Amino acid sequence: MTRDQISAKLAEIGLVLPETPKALAVYVPAVACGGFAYVSGQLPMKEGKLLATGLLGADVTVEQAQAAARQCAVNAIAALGSALDGDFSRVERIIKVEAFVAGVPTFTQQHLVANGFSEVIGHVFGPAGVHARAAVGVPSLPLGAAVEVALIAKVK
Repeated sequence: MTRDQISAKLAEIGLVLPETPKALAVYVPAVACGGFAYVSGQLPMKEGKLLATGLLGADVTVEQAQAAARQCAVNAIAALGSALDGDFSRVERIIKVEAFVAGVPTFTQQHLVANGFSEVIGHVFGPAGVHARAAVGVPSLPLGAAVEVALIAKVK
């Protein structure tokens, strides 16, 4: 798939492929090595602002966090593309997704938040987007983000 085809798939569900988000610290957004691409944790940044901050179960609803997870997905796709020099046809399979959800100790719907990410990846990559996943509750994330998601892809 080309960047234009990825953009078209995202447009079908009302999303826009951004430029690769810049790293917030000493790391790179994604690395391709040995037949795999590792995408660093992506925050729900859109036009330089976080879409959701705070804790699930206190400040942020599941629906708001799902929207944030969708933005994490488009950011992850952009980062993946940067590691592959824009050649999305190299993506063979999305292998693993790790979703981190900031919440109060009693919040237990991390899996529903992570669905926002997984649904976007599945829509864009089809059967190759079906992946293993972990959805983990954490007490806090960088910049106060409600969600952060990383992925591993098998690439040519």
